Amino acid sequence: MLASISPFGERARASRWWLTTTAYVLSSALGGTLVGLLSALLGAAVPERWRWSPAGVGLAAALLVLGLLLDARVGGSRLPSWRRQVDEAWIGRYRGWVVGAGFGAQLGVGVVTIVTSSTTYAVLVLAALGGTPWVGALLGLVFGLVRALPLVGMVGVHDREALWAVLRRVELGAPAAEVVARVGLLAGASALAWTALGGVA
Repeated sequence: MLASISPFGERARASRWWLTTTAYVLSSALGGTLVGLLSALLGAAVPERWRWSPAGVGLAAALLVLGLLLDARVGGSRLPSWRRQVDEAWIGRYRGWVVGAGFGAQLGVGVVTIVTSSTTYAVLVLAALGGTPWVGALLGLVFGLVRALPLVGMVGVHDREALWAVLRRVELGAPAAEVVARVGLLAGASALAWTALGGVA
């Protein structure tokens, strides 16, 4: 998808890249906000004294650790996920802004397409643990915006050479991004475990 929606590709389809990308970013942010809000509302259905009990916080920490193990495919395990991705047949069939809005919303929600990292599930777990609608919405908003960043990075891609250069940079940066995600999950799991154990107490 990243290779398909670029100034170079959109120009060939007589579409405006900035409009497609704006629709993509806004709908990804909205999708993330909605799923974060929904997770927080579901979490709020559980009494706070249970959510923030040592058992509740410990369960959240365990889920983050489980996500790390699944990401690493320990014992041949795999992260549970849908087997579907956004429908690239939309490109060329619909107007650019429709494609941008449709793709952005699906990727912003995160769990309706292929889930490649447990960080997606971690956002839902943390939003539910908080149980506060505005915090959940904010977590989801940040998630949706971060998901949209790679497409924004296509700005300035006006020929094949520039497109391949960006794709090479993305490929080269993927291992570092994976490490950052795993460190973040580990830090979050450690903080939750510390809280569940009562800190220094």
